[in-house]
Amino acid sequence: MAASALESAWEGLTSSFTEFQLATVVTFLLHETVFFLSGLPSLLFERFGLFAKYKIQKKSNTPSYQNRCVLRLILYHVCVNLPVMVFSYPAFKFMGLRSSLPLPHWTVIVSQVLFYFVLEDFIFYWGHRALHTKWLYKHVHSVHHEYATPFGLTSEYAHPAEILFLGFATIVGPALTGPHLFTLWLWMVLRVLETVEAHSGYHFPWSPSNFLPLYGGSDFHDYHHRVLYTKSGNYSSTFIYMDWLFGTDKDYRNAKVIEVKDGKHL
Repeated sequence: MAASALESAWEGLTSSFTEFQLATVVTFLLHETVFFLSGLPSLLFERFGLFAKYKIQKKSNTPSYQNRCVLRLILYHVCVNLPVMVFSYPAFKFMGLRSSLPLPHWTVIVSQVLFYFVLEDFIFYWGHRALHTKWLYKHVHSVHHEYATPFGLTSEYAHPAEILFLGFATIVGPALTGPHLFTLWLWMVLRVLETVEAHSGYHFPWSPSNFLPLYGGSDFHDYHHRVLYTKSGNYSSTFIYMDWLFGTDKDYRNAKVIEVKDGKHL
């Protein structure tokens, strides 16, 4: 019944828009909706001092500094993200992107999304680590680190070159498998929610890292933002095993040991 209702809704969507419109403009609007709706709460929590006991860092961004982030994000999204979606459509179409019925079986959707997460994390780790070399950090990645105290929306605040550089990690999986547009949308939504949570600046009892093995989350990534770029480590986007394998989380682990010993957050 649920699958039938979903396919009926999808049929109505595909009859109202062309595939090009769905894969570009509608995808962009979906991204903006999910991103801003999921990212705004942590901005408001910080601005009004809500849930202060769960805030990882005690310092907060000023309202003007928050507004600066939002305005630049809108500029970057319209001038960078949207054109990339438009111009990459032919490539995705060539690689097998489709929007027609039937929708793929749930097992196909789940396996593809899991593959995207693992592949994205691997590529992101090495790309992000490269961005922390002296020249790339100074000229590109330092823009993202302007916010040493992150909040959800800072997750996509970056130099346009970085948006393209690390954005490759997000799209390479779908490009390789040629997914259904529904699967692509699900992957995009989950990836946005993950990176917004990691940059939220808050660690709640219900945060995913408390329940999902190998998931980094906000506490893991917040450390990356609040220390010097040469010592930050924690380069992974979603999981922690790449940092563990290559020893780039040692300073974070040592800090956590001291934190537990002293009974307070560093």
